[in-house]
Amino acid sequence: MVVASGVRIGWVDLPAPVRHEIELIVGGPVVAAESQTGGFSPGTADRVRTATGRRAFVKAVTPALNTDSAVMARDELRISAALPAGAPVPRVLGGFDDGEWVVLVLEDIEGTHPRTPWIEGEIRGAAAALRDLAAALTPSPVPGLPQAADRLAPAFGGWPAIAADPPTDLDPWAARRLDALCAAAGRGAAAIATGDTLVHTDLRADNILIRPDGRFVFIDWPWGCSGPPWLDAVLLAINVVVHGGDPGPLLSGVEARTAVDVIAGATGYFLNSARRPAPPGLPTIREFQRFQGDALVPWLRAALGD
Repeated sequence: MVVASGVRIGWVDLPAPVRHEIELIVGGPVVAAESQTGGFSPGTADRVRTATGRRAFVKAVTPALNTDSAVMARDELRISAALPAGAPVPRVLGGFDDGEWVVLVLEDIEGTHPRTPWIEGEIRGAAAALRDLAAALTPSPVPGLPQAADRLAPAFGGWPAIAADPPTDLDPWAARRLDALCAAAGRGAAAIATGDTLVHTDLRADNILIRPDGRFVFIDWPWGCSGPPWLDAVLLAINVVVHGGDPGPLLSGVEARTAVDVIAGATGYFLNSARRPAPPGLPTIREFQRFQGDALVPWLRAALGD
């Protein structure tokens, strides 16, 4: 299995003035910091603790590490700060953007990621929690966000790009069905063009925490946009297919062809993007995209037939 990861800095790599501002938010000098693995950002992802036992989760990045990561951090800071109380998301303790460093300080969630391969109980729990999340975030509490179609539809052009220049190692079934896959991805892009729910659009097991009492918490919100309330469930179903498990509970209530069309669009995106050079600081992202695309093709073959 390919693991998503960036080359992260840690708490001790932050400039002293930045650490000081974070400590003012947390409520005291930080005496312990535990860097978290996973994700693609080259910035910090540290669970920190003060001498008095206060805890927080700190994310910080600078454009000097990766320009796109800094833009995403600014978006995440704005979106996270607007998420309503009671939604299954981390509470924001504070944050700042000084023009060089973008910092987000969040509640430190006690919990674990869903297990992969996914198990039935956690799939059903995620499906139920996503229904609660959609209800809490409809209408979107964050004004001015792009529509899901604006953000994802260009990515859903992966199959046409592959059809125009097919790779020599393209799956034989996909090579035979390129016209059908292009059409499905186009329908998928059209299906996500409506809706006023704030959707996450980047749900994977590593963007979910399960508290000890079984409650689900959805973390990491830089890609939030407005879209249909079922979209996050379909996108999380992709992660279930990729890592193993039955996506049925997540797709329940979604029109079957729509789910297939959206997953087809995502598959084309993964396979086409995997052909590009890796961006600075994110050395494994292309390998991870190829891993996901290759895992989804058999599911599409079963759904679309030959």
